[in-house]
Amino acid sequence: MGADAVYLGAEQFSARAGAQNFSRQELKEAVEYCHIRNVRVYLAVNTLLRDPELKTALSLAEYAASLPVDGFIVQDVGFASLLREAAPKIRLHASTQMSVHTPAGAAALYDAGFSRVVLSRELSLEEIKEIHNASPIELEVFVHGALCMSVSGQCYFSAMLGSRSGNRGQCAQPCRLPFSVEGGTGYDLSLKDYSIVSRLKELEAAGVASAKIEGRMKRPEYVAAATAVCRYAADGKEIPEELAQKLEAVFSRSGFTDGYLTGELGRGMFGIRQKEDVEAATSDVLKELRQLYKDEKQTIPLDFRVEIHKGRPAALHGKDSEGHSAMAQGPAPQRAETLAVTEARCLEQLQKTGGTPFFCRRLDAHIDPGLSLPVAELNQMRRAVVESLEKQRGQRRPAPFSTVAPPKGENHQASKKQKLRVWFEHDRVPDCMKGCDLVYVPLSTPPQRLEELLNQEVNLAVHMPRGMFGREDAVRRQLAQAEEIGVSHVWVGNLGALALAQETDMFIHGGFSLNIFNTASVEWCEDNGLSDVELSFELTAEQARRIGGRLPRGLIAYGRLPLMLTRNCPNRNGAGCSGCGEASSLKDRKGVSFPMICDHICTQILNSVPLEMEDRKSDFSGMDFTVLRFTVENSVESEEKFHAFHSGQAPKDGFTRGLYYRGVD
Repeated sequence: MGADAVYLGAEQFSARAGAQNFSRQELKEAVEYCHIRNVRVYLAVNTLLRDPELKTALSLAEYAASLPVDGFIVQDVGFASLLREAAPKIRLHASTQMSVHTPAGAAALYDAGFSRVVLSRELSLEEIKEIHNASPIELEVFVHGALCMSVSGQCYFSAMLGSRSGNRGQCAQPCRLPFSVEGGTGYDLSLKDYSIVSRLKELEAAGVASAKIEGRMKRPEYVAAATAVCRYAADGKEIPEELAQKLEAVFSRSGFTDGYLTGELGRGMFGIRQKEDVEAATSDVLKELRQLYKDEKQTIPLDFRVEIHKGRPAALHGKDSEGHSAMAQGPAPQRAETLAVTEARCLEQLQKTGGTPFFCRRLDAHIDPGLSLPVAELNQMRRAVVESLEKQRGQRRPAPFSTVAPPKGENHQASKKQKLRVWFEHDRVPDCMKGCDLVYVPLSTPPQRLEELLNQEVNLAVHMPRGMFGREDAVRRQLAQAEEIGVSHVWVGNLGALALAQETDMFIHGGFSLNIFNTASVEWCEDNGLSDVELSFELTAEQARRIGGRLPRGLIAYGRLPLMLTRNCPNRNGAGCSGCGEASSLKDRKGVSFPMICDHICTQILNSVPLEMEDRKSDFSGMDFTVLRFTVENSVESEEKFHAFHSGQAPKDGFTRGLYYRGVD
């Protein structure tokens, strides 16, 4: 259908766990099929992995390397480091689940051995250009398909509501359910599908090396239409209007949007799958789209040379565009009684390569006059040459793969006295908390206020924004200013923030949103200069306790957990952002309210109730520290929760234990 490469998922560790993914034998057949057709195959092992799963994931990767696949796409930083050690010759692609959206983040991946990064969908064209100018790493962007409301890798909504983690390939898509803001449509977390196919040449000029279609778990007619449209655009051809209409008919949510690329955020980006969208995919439309893949697409040029000489077996030689060659022999020709074999007659038969990926580009004929050779023999030699070439193209040397033992998960030897840290989304720190191990305030806090807190001998740390779209230089300046004032601790929640923090001499503390899920990832954090790290709150307390490694670690013990990080605020589908200030709320269909906080670049959607573990502190054994996160609480509420945590007081109504006991799939 025109794709240059495909991503495939195996039966485990794929971000589309609900898809009918490939068994090992099916994967082998798929790789051979694609390689015959000069199509690259990348294996998606792009979920977060628990310690007991690392060995199985490495075994899968080793099998895939034996085929070989052309690369791996991964999310888990620990698994990525193991893969880089085991298979240094195989390309490593960073999944969009890694949440990379800044120049420094992309450059850090290149330095770590990644060949390509699939960028966050929320980037504008100018921001993509900035990333390209910062690093030689290949850039891949989504150009057509569904849009998650949240930055990929930063959505915990499905996990918190139903234990189905998007980071584990199990997302239940709660964003497509009714959620409303003031003045909204009632579906204020649901975006239209993204389509920037018509701008492929602009993306190429901006430094994009690969255009990606989101098409898994979609009907084949959709995949065919989307691929065909992209092929037209990639080749610089005008997209047929009729084909574009059929693509929208076969699947869309109230049409398409290009809002992130153009920076035109707002109500125009929101949409749902309506009745007319479903009814647009008529049987006639589907039937017409099936014609796109009814016949084999012949893309590989094949040069033939035929030898027909008196008294010698006929011979047919074939050579493809990559230099593979094959030869087949037939019987010796006979003297022609009526029609002699000619070059034109040979060409007519050798052009009949339908059902194969080859087409006859050239024929070099060497034929003695007056000889006859049955058409069936010519056809048989053609089939034999084509079959031999297909076999050669499908067989490639296995990629080198060394046995690597993942680090053992074991109970970490934590500090004898567990430390307590507090986090604020503002700079108003109650006196009772100033003696905590660390007090996190926003990096955007005015310098004068930072100096005040330091003068009060607060163990001060700044937390960098999780969404830094287009503001890396500003964040870098703020970070330098904070360090100059005397702040020596910084919290980072994504790879781009980590890269900026590494430019300083500050102590770096990893946040929950790095999605640290296993011992290998903890060791990766240590290797990359982190002083300690918050483990993912999608782990159970028991799973967190069993993670090994030397690096100090902790867990969030109180707070409204962030469920989404989104660049297109739900309020943009409602009354708008001009009057909402920094805090507002979102309601589900039952009237439950989810607070939202905004830093004017990104919006965080928080859980409707706080996580409270003050009476379960003993279940955090093995942690070196715990974190209390204060986001929408007022000063009185913050102090009450702080004292309740110290006293071990049981929480009242309206709280959650999060995922520390039920975990995620």
